[in-house]
Amino acid sequence: MPLSRRAFLASTAGLAAAFALPSAGLMAQPRFTHNPFTLGVASGYPRPDGIVLWTRLAPQPLAGGGMPRAAVEVAWEIATDESFSKIVRRGSEIAVPEFAHSVHAEVSGLEPARWYWYRFHAGRESSPVGRTRTAPAGDTTAGHLRFAFASCQQYEQGYYAAYRHMAAEDLDLVVHLGDYIYESSWGRDHVRAHDSPEPVTLPEYRNRYALYKGDADLQAAHAACPWLVTWDDHEVQNDYANDRSQHLDLPDNFLLRRAAAYQAYYEHMPLPAAARPRGPDMRLHARVAFGRIAEFSVLDTRQYRSHQVCPRPGRGGSNSVDAAECPQRLDAGLTLLGGAQEKWLYGGLAASQARWNVIAQQTMMAQADRRLGAGREFWTDGWDGYPKARQRLLQFIAEKRIANPLIVGGDVHLAAVADLTTDFDDVRAPVIATEFVGTSISSQGPPQKRVEAVLAENPHIRYANSTRRGYTVMELSARRCVAHLRTLDDVRNPQSGIKSLVRFAVEDGKPGAQRA
Repeated sequence: MPLSRRAFLASTAGLAAAFALPSAGLMAQPRFTHNPFTLGVASGYPRPDGIVLWTRLAPQPLAGGGMPRAAVEVAWEIATDESFSKIVRRGSEIAVPEFAHSVHAEVSGLEPARWYWYRFHAGRESSPVGRTRTAPAGDTTAGHLRFAFASCQQYEQGYYAAYRHMAAEDLDLVVHLGDYIYESSWGRDHVRAHDSPEPVTLPEYRNRYALYKGDADLQAAHAACPWLVTWDDHEVQNDYANDRSQHLDLPDNFLLRRAAAYQAYYEHMPLPAAARPRGPDMRLHARVAFGRIAEFSVLDTRQYRSHQVCPRPGRGGSNSVDAAECPQRLDAGLTLLGGAQEKWLYGGLAASQARWNVIAQQTMMAQADRRLGAGREFWTDGWDGYPKARQRLLQFIAEKRIANPLIVGGDVHLAAVADLTTDFDDVRAPVIATEFVGTSISSQGPPQKRVEAVLAENPHIRYANSTRRGYTVMELSARRCVAHLRTLDDVRNPQSGIKSLVRFAVEDGKPGAQRA
């Protein structure tokens, strides 16, 4: 029988323990028969005085981790040089089996805008060395920021050569916009395989993350600089919306799956303890400032959204709909962010003193009419399924004159640059924000001919290319933003080269991108 929401939350508050036996206490002197740091190290969420450091003990990563049912003390240290001749902070965390022996160490007392090196120790074993950087002080107006954003890394469809190149870039930050794992197998011409069926339980999601995070190129990118992260749908299930499954599973049953997926996500990302999930609920949206150079609003467009309207018969999730046949799409009550997150976003944007305001979210925000000629057709899983919510946000940006708004997204497996307005149907409407959509790390894109047809119907989309895989590098300075669309020669080659396919620039105070 379906549970009440309160009873369900109570039953899942200790979800981890429900999937495993209770901890058997603290191991005094742990000994490992295999390297426990197989999943590498990572850092994230930089502050002027601190950073989050991450690792997970997993000597047998694809078999549940291979750790005993006991807590383990994990020491960490952070230094100003790679040889660790000057260690400035050290401490320890207790890695517990209930959270897959993951470590989220929140280090403080560091200097702003400085590079550091860090590592972990457990028993007699030491982790690889990672590099990280703190944010500039809150009143810093000078300098520049160079970051990359990426998304959509279907393991089977390509190698992670993009991450090998990303690790070699001179980056201050990486922003990951979702689909870090894929729960399902799809696509053509696979180069490698998922080693298990679609995950549903917590142990299964843990193994899927271990498969992806075992990739050496992905580990190198994590170890090169701090990350900010958010999820999209495939971290749980394709096209899910709030408590609705694509397959219309009973909501209570689907929320159990969502709880397992959210916990596994937390266990494998460099997130602060404040993001620790409570059953199927997890506060992921976050605001991170880099002095007054840039402020990031990292959004969650899955957990709180309204269900997609006009779905296919007997299904949840997305659909491509005729605009005239789906008037429900124009319901002003539909939300992609949820009321509380929307209010939080508006408040942060209004209070921001940053020169560049980066809204990091999952998908394309610009309207994309997919029908050639008369009539209009829209895809309901993205912002086109929630046009009034998009209009509210863009009108707020225009009315409050938010400084240099940049929208970055992923999801659609193509690179795109678009002008954002409060009325996409009026070619005279002023441009109020600039959007950059990054292509996928490895996930296959739609046919380029179809993309070019959409371009012809949507003149505010200045550029779109679905043929290449890679990531986007953004350079922010006081005067301009320059975006480099970095693309692989061949995602099927683990040693593929990379190049900048195209560059676009946005001048300070002048929304709209121009070829650079």
